[in-house]
Amino acid sequence: MLREFRQVDVFAERAYAGNPVAVVLDGDRLNLDEMVRFTRWTNLSEATFVLPPTQAEADYRVRIFTGASTASGQDTGRAELPFAGHPTLGTCHAWLEAGGQPRDDDVIVQECGAGLVRIRQTNDGLAFAAPPLIRSGPVEEALIAHIAELLGVERGEIVDAAWADNGPGWVAVMLDSAERVLELRPTGVDLDLGLVGPYPSGHPEAFEVRAFFDQHGETVEDPVTGSLNASLAGWLLATGRASAPYTARQGTALGREGRVHISQDPDGTIWVGGHAVTCVRGVVQL
Repeated sequence: MLREFRQVDVFAERAYAGNPVAVVLDGDRLNLDEMVRFTRWTNLSEATFVLPPTQAEADYRVRIFTGASTASGQDTGRAELPFAGHPTLGTCHAWLEAGGQPRDDDVIVQECGAGLVRIRQTNDGLAFAAPPLIRSGPVEEALIAHIAELLGVERGEIVDAAWADNGPGWVAVMLDSAERVLELRPTGVDLDLGLVGPYPSGHPEAFEVRAFFDQHGETVEDPVTGSLNASLAGWLLATGRASAPYTARQGTALGREGRVHISQDPDGTIWVGGHAVTCVRGVVQL
């Protein structure tokens, strides 16, 4: 069966500069194995499948899959993600582009494994409301020492570290500058590790962000990461290291031009946004 398809670059103002996601706009009647197989075939970090909503408040439902944990063709149960940032924005962009009509003019409501996620249109592209943290607070000293070793830095170079887990299990680590963050070449990373360092005052972006994780024994860097930037924003704003709105830069070390725009409502809701560009439009046989 031919199904409408988009490949969308997220968190960049021009094509091929952000983080891509594959979006199948009609995922109806596909089973788990078919979704996982297609996700693996795309060779992208994630693919999504749009379905009719099951909750009255939602405009559409999405299932999000990652190929990272299924490269061996096994363990498909861990291939589906309850939520992810750039797939959320990329899916919403594709759904709107294909003629999707939200029930509310001010907000689009996405149903996913994590529940209902609010998305709104801004001058800086689409933005999602950051999900709450599952785990927060200081990181034990032994783990900080281990992270310093992975990064190849002295313990004293780590300005602060905190759990910033909104699902993927991020540990957030701050260094004293964006320049130092960009210099690092971590190896042997065995956890979901987010790095952040400030740019000098007056720079167009407030922070440089990098994200590392283990994939089958190899250290992998993610180009631009919505979930990490969401959890970092909560930490940075709560500790007074940032004030909203601000823009974070990510993907620089990989030759990408990721820009993540953070804003905050008076009620404390943090919004994580960025531009999205459709790079491929057509149909797929599924």
